[in-house]
Amino acid sequence: MKKQPFNLRRWQHIVATGFGSGLAPVAPGTFGTAAALPLVFVLAQLPLLWSALLLVALTVLGVYVSEITSRDLGVEDHGGIVIDEVVGFGLTMWALPVEWPWLLAGFCLFRLLDIVKPWPVRFFDQHVTGGLGVMADDIVAGVLACCLLHGVSLAL
Repeated sequence: MKKQPFNLRRWQHIVATGFGSGLAPVAPGTFGTAAALPLVFVLAQLPLLWSALLLVALTVLGVYVSEITSRDLGVEDHGGIVIDEVVGFGLTMWALPVEWPWLLAGFCLFRLLDIVKPWPVRFFDQHVTGGLGVMADDIVAGVLACCLLHGVSLAL
């Protein structure tokens, strides 16, 4: 299959690129994570159940748009697809204070886990394919980062 460029006339490509943040020429995953900041602020305003449901809905949407966009591009997990980072950072910050020290810690921890891919993140990165595969490792990294940060918050 021939590789194709992103088609920003397709809504799936727009969402998959984190509304264009994934088109950054360097570190698109980092730009995608930064693009999740408005989502983090919205999640913080919602009751926990609603924020959890929104994250589930965004995860399902992410699987769909990642599948479509990957197929259109002819690339399994194109670096410009950053909806996984958006959802992953949203998961990282779930039910945590939206204050700069927590945001910075969550951002750095999530990016570290997403880049280094320790177990179990690496397992999902290597064993799950398609749209779910694009999302899975970032979901696991986000949940792991969230758990670690909640552990820190309990210790403080």
